[in-house]
Amino acid sequence: MSSYFQHTLAAPARILGIGIHTGAEVSVTVKPSAPDTGIVFVRTDLPAGPQAITAVGESVCETRLGTVIGNAAGVTVSTIEHLMAVFSGLGVDNALVEIDGPEAPILDGSSALFLAGVDAVGLRRQDAPRRHILILEPVEVSGPGKRAALVPADRFEMAVEIVFDSAAIGRQTLELAVDEAAFRSELAEARTFGFLSEVDQLRAAGLGRGASLENTIVIDQDGVLNPGGLQRPDEFVRHKALDALGDLYLLGAPIIGRYEASCSGHALNNALVRALIARPEAWRYVTHAPELAQAV
Repeated sequence: MSSYFQHTLAAPARILGIGIHTGAEVSVTVKPSAPDTGIVFVRTDLPAGPQAITAVGESVCETRLGTVIGNAAGVTVSTIEHLMAVFSGLGVDNALVEIDGPEAPILDGSSALFLAGVDAVGLRRQDAPRRHILILEPVEVSGPGKRAALVPADRFEMAVEIVFDSAAIGRQTLELAVDEAAFRSELAEARTFGFLSEVDQLRAAGLGRGASLENTIVIDQDGVLNPGGLQRPDEFVRHKALDALGDLYLLGAPIIGRYEASCSGHALNNALVRALIARPEAWRYVTHAPELAQAV
């Protein structure tokens, strides 16, 4: 019955860390929020004004090395995908995310510590029906050598493929029916990754200033530099699935359908979100209980 209703946090959860690109310390406080308000980020470090940004697909304004959302006043928050994945994986419908900087903390490069922060306070059921997005027709976006699609299915599934020239990664695939248990056991701890050869270029562009072996799997030629190695041989594709989970939650509701992706990333994921929104005949909102469906 819990999936029939909306949920928010039972109490505020505070998470501290540094931004992977800014290298600056940042504090995030995730607070309970009212039904039907969705996920809203608020920049508390800025003067009074339009500090709020609603976490929806139309708010995405940049997708290079992370998902960035912004409002009409130009206020932005970057690298939100790992926290959004936690909201998706746990079924958090409504939350106010207060952040005192321009970038969410990278923590250990996965969603695990965001998950721990939310678990520490727990969730509260709300007296409002939870809507799901039921995929009725396939919607696909593509680019050179890459594609992403949402197709009909009777549950939320992910089928993700990545291909890299590096022997440390190669071709990896993951197929998964995603619910809370699968999110916790299969995706939440998968860490972000990058190549040592790209470090100088990133830092020259003002990016990657907070990256380290503590928060990023670093690949040098065909090997992994991290002393502890990988948590799983296919940690790379699991992290891509984790990113996609967060990116897709910018639709504002959980999906009943199958996400299929080959060599996708934040840009193509957001293109898919926007393509689905633009095709109202390809989806509809549903609830799981007839008595709740009547209330929508």
